[in-house]
Amino acid sequence: MKTLILFDIDGTLVRGGPAKVAFHTAMLETFGTAGSIESHDFSGKTDPQIVRELLTDAGMEEAVVDAGLPELWDRYIGGLEGRIVDNPMRLLPGVVDLLEALEAEPDVALGLVTGNIIRGARVKLGSVGLADRFEVGGYGSDHEIREHLPAIALDRAFEVWGVRFPAESAVIVGDTPRDVECGKHEGTRTVAVATGRIPRSRLETTGADAVLDDFSDLAAVMDALIP
Repeated sequence: MKTLILFDIDGTLVRGGPAKVAFHTAMLETFGTAGSIESHDFSGKTDPQIVRELLTDAGMEEAVVDAGLPELWDRYIGGLEGRIVDNPMRLLPGVVDLLEALEAEPDVALGLVTGNIIRGARVKLGSVGLADRFEVGGYGSDHEIREHLPAIALDRAFEVWGVRFPAESAVIVGDTPRDVECGKHEGTRTVAVATGRIPRSRLETTGADAVLDDFSDLAAVMDALIP
């Protein structure tokens, strides 16, 4: 294997679902407040970063936030699992065909770099049949700062496959400027896709190696990911 392609989840592979409702409810049950959640920018942030920003902005001490996180995650995952059966995530255009094409490439390995905690990532991907498509990843439960996640995914790739992927042989694929930033921080190639909340015009200012509208044009996407 020569190339490791690391996908974001929300806005890149899937969208929709009950995660925000489950998260909001869990915040209220655990901390008694969700802060200014309705106006808060979630884009490209890790789950722990979002929690910390919401609660410290609301005046809560960081020690209180840290102490409540285990209970919060249990409540969030329980709520997500209960709701997602009737409100599953929706696959974005071209995702399944793209993953099948990449899996057929003997020199390509697939993984994740996502702000989701690992349990949330598994529930979301499981709702659309993708839970077993990614053997490695860097998750919000690994580190609160997204820029640290690519290195974690690269280390896990070595543990799983015994292949030490240099950063320049990895590709971060995501729908926000923060996805591009975390890839550049680690020295990977970056591909931005305009399937989330960020318009293509904004993504084109990030310096990503390629910017795509979506994954519908399989040949063009493959060229961007495996030049």
